[in-house]
This record gives sequence, C-alpha cells and structure tokens, in this order.
Amino acid sequence: MDYTMLKDSLLYVIIPLLFVALFTPIIKKVAVHINALDIPDKRKIHKKPIPRLGGLAIVSGFLLGYMLFGEPSVLMNSILIGSFIIVITGMIDDIKPISAKVKFLLQFIAVLVVVLYGNINISKLTVFGYLIDFKWLTIPFTILFLLTCINCMNLIDGMDGLSSGISAIYFLTIGIISFVMGRFGIYYIISLILLGCTIGFLIHNFNPADIFLGDSGSMFLGYMVGVVALLGYKSVVLTSVVIPFLIIIIPLLDVIFAIIRRKLKGESIATPDASHIHHQILRRTSSQKKTVLIIYTVQALFSAAIIIYLLYSPKLGYIMYGILMVVVIIFVLTTDVIFDFPSKEKEIVDKIKKKAH
Repeated sequence: MDYTMLKDSLLYVIIPLLFVALFTPIIKKVAVHINALDIPDKRKIHKKPIPRLGGLAIVSGFLLGYMLFGEPSVLMNSILIGSFIIVITGMIDDIKPISAKVKFLLQFIAVLVVVLYGNINISKLTVFGYLIDFKWLTIPFTILFLLTCINCMNLIDGMDGLSSGISAIYFLTIGIISFVMGRFGIYYIISLILLGCTIGFLIHNFNPADIFLGDSGSMFLGYMVGVVALLGYKSVVLTSVVIPFLIIIIPLLDVIFAIIRRKLKGESIATPDASHIHHQILRRTSSQKKTVLIIYTVQALFSAAIIIYLLYSPKLGYIMYGILMVVVIIFVLTTDVIFDFPSKEKEIVDKIKKKAH
C-alpha cells in the first residue's frame, strides 16, 4: 500500500470537510439576511422557511481544496468557469426563481465551456463490450451527458440530505476505484475534495436540516458528477461512460420516471410534483430520515456492484446489478412512481407534516 498517497488522500477529504462544516453556518446567516429561503407550500415537506444557499459552502470548500491540492491547467480553467456559471445561475434561482428555459440555457452555456474550451468529450462509448463511435455526434452527446447529470441531481434534491448524500456515495465510489487501480489523476483529487465537502455539508443538511443545497448546490454537484465521470473515462479509470450513470442510478431513474409520469398526465416535464422515488418511500415510512437512509443503502449497493464489476468479478457484478434491477422493477409495479395518482400528492405531504407537529 502507498502510505504517502493514503495520507495525502485523507488530507484531500478532511480539510474540505472541516472547512465546509465550519463555513456552512456563515452561509446560513447570509441566506437568511438576503431572504434566500425555501418557503413551505402544499407540495413541500418542511413546515418552516429554510435557508437554501448551502451550495455556496460546498463550492467554497471545493475551491479551497483545489487551491491547496490542484494544479492550474486549461482543463481546470474550463471546469472552474463552467462551475461559476452553474453556481451563479443557481444562486439567482435560489433568491428569485427564474424560468426553466432560462436555467436550461445557462446550464447549456456552462457545459459548452467545458466541452469546447476544456476539450472534454466522449468520442467513443463502450456498452457491455460493444464499441460505439459517435463521430460528428461526439460534442452533442457529451453536452447531453453533462446536462443529464446536472438535472438528475437537481431534480432529486427534494429531501434533507438526499442529493448531497448520493453525491458523497458517488465520489467515494470513484475514489475507491481510482485508489485500488493506482490511478491518481485530477479526477481522483476532485472526487475526494468533493467527498469531504459533501460530508461536511451533511452535518447541517441531514434530517432535520437547517440549510438546503438550493439549486446552486444541487446543480453544481450534478455538474461535477458529470465532469469527474468524463475525466475518469478519459483516463480509463471507468471502462465505460455508462458506469457513472450506473453509480447514480437512483437520480437517473427518478428523472426517467418523472418524464414518463408527466407525459402520461399530459404535463410539461418541468412540472413539479410529489411523486418522486423519495416521496413514494416516504409514503410508506412517514419518516424523512428512514427514507433517505433507505435510498442511501440502495445507492451504496449499486455502487458496490460497480466496484465488484470493475475490480473483482464482472460476472458477480452483473448478478448483483441484475438483482437490484429486479427490486427496482418491483418498486415501480407496486408504487405510483410512473402511473401517478394526483390525489396522493397532498396525502404524502399532509402525513409527514402532521407527524412533524
């Protein structure tokens, strides 16, 4: 074992963790001062206004980690510029909501910076041993990939500690795979820095949360999930760019289910509702904490399947993933996550609010 790298790796995690844990209360006061609050309504679960600029604490921790452990490059410049656009977009939306179209346009600009200036792209894709060459579709596919990651993490951020916890599991998974494979590129450093940031933030964001990520945080984490995936794929740490999606399978499935559900109801895919995966589980547990822990556990099992697939036995990885997908299918068939019944939405929120009193 490389003990020097192990020591450095711990520093990559611990310093951002401590910084974010200590800096988040300051951000909370700023959010309250400028009225960047998440106000309860009939669709939301919390019963009192909660500050929602928590993403600024995570971004600040990431910048600190990068200044201490990263190295300047054109690639990193593109990542930072893109992240600033994402965070500013989220901040504006956290303070005064903007339209979905404007938000998507700004996301698109941020992604363009990374793809064109940073020259990060997916030209070829390996899916279960088959090679797909995108050729002229390389840039469009890469843009779509990053936009999907951003919005997956943004849409699932509907419960205390959910988006930040899933992100932490993702970055931990990438860190484990990279460490065992002995590959310590910038994707490894970024993953551990963000692991520290998300854990530090969870101290304040886990149920009962006293601050939310807000769009500034959830979109930033989704953006970085996508960036790390592309960097890992480029460096052959991830044998296929499909693997990151398999790691964040819960947010991805949640988006897919939401799109199908809303289309079946004749609604816009941007229409908010209370029938996401976490709402379905919450209906049965009546506890945010239990719901989030269940999702953490399932997400961790999917991550474990990928680690086993890449580092130990592809066959065993396939078996584990197959079993987990059967569980997902059963979940779909026994809930309203796709075939949504609108009358259930108020029931979910009322039930959890009643318990909170």
